[in-house]
Amino acid sequence: MSIVISNSETPQENNPIQLEGAYEICRKETAQWAKTFYLGTMLLPPIKRKSIWAIYVWCRRTDELMDSTEAQKLSINELSDRLDQWEDKTKAMFDGEIKNELDAVMNDTLEKFPQSIQPYLDMIEGQRMDLNKKRYQTFEELELYCYRVAGTVGLMTQIVMGIDPAYTSAPWSSQPDTSQAAIALGIANQLTNILRDVGEDRSRGRIYIPQEDLIRFNYSEKDLLSGMINNNWKELMAFQLKRAREWFSISEDGIRWLSPDARWPVWTSLRLYRGILDAIERLDYDVFNNRAYVSGWEKIIDLPISYLIAQTR
Repeated sequence: MSIVISNSETPQENNPIQLEGAYEICRKETAQWAKTFYLGTMLLPPIKRKSIWAIYVWCRRTDELMDSTEAQKLSINELSDRLDQWEDKTKAMFDGEIKNELDAVMNDTLEKFPQSIQPYLDMIEGQRMDLNKKRYQTFEELELYCYRVAGTVGLMTQIVMGIDPAYTSAPWSSQPDTSQAAIALGIANQLTNILRDVGEDRSRGRIYIPQEDLIRFNYSEKDLLSGMINNNWKELMAFQLKRAREWFSISEDGIRWLSPDARWPVWTSLRLYRGILDAIERLDYDVFNNRAYVSGWEKIIDLPISYLIAQTR
């Protein structure tokens, strides 16, 4: 199938976009930058996995506006302008305007799985928080940030995952609300990212661990910026890991409502991403000098476990 670029600078008849080729670009990018997430998507039916790849790449493009190497060289005003332009482009994309491969696959995804633009705008707003906000006083502030940059992904993808017809086919049944569980999984993933990337974020002058928690465990910003690992740090991190696991637990409640062909992939992604928290513990909380990850053999071992869980819960 071909989709045609529709802007004044490139005549339509000379610039067809091959839809399958555009999806392949998204697949490769997802496989390169989100290995654990990508494994989960490969368990989905082709029509769903391709749409998830498209959404992932849109989210990555949004994130790169603030965190790419190029972005690090720009002023706050220039970054703000980029976000404004991206918001305008996103609105145009939802109106059906197609200028490149990503627009094409997103347009195709939105046709197959219609959804609201609001989570996309909320994610852009989350990137705007990174323009000036380098510290979070309370967890409530951080929770809002986590919703915007990651909880929104749950809302974007829940329509693609779908609801089990068994819950909606009867005349008296009503559509179950999976949005809170979807948001919770996104927040859990983002909290995991934050704990894994403490060392990387400090190099950008960002501390996402709430200031109230630093005070509670008597661990200063100076300690964090210098990468000090002591008992206070370990207790602080243990508390943060416990909080992230609680959000994963909240998200589990909504998986049972999902379409049968989505439950195994979601359980796999959830369990493997939660495994990063276990990896942090195995590193004795030294995320300053190491990157926590789930190994390939751990992923292989978990696949049948996640499958069994998906059939019984």
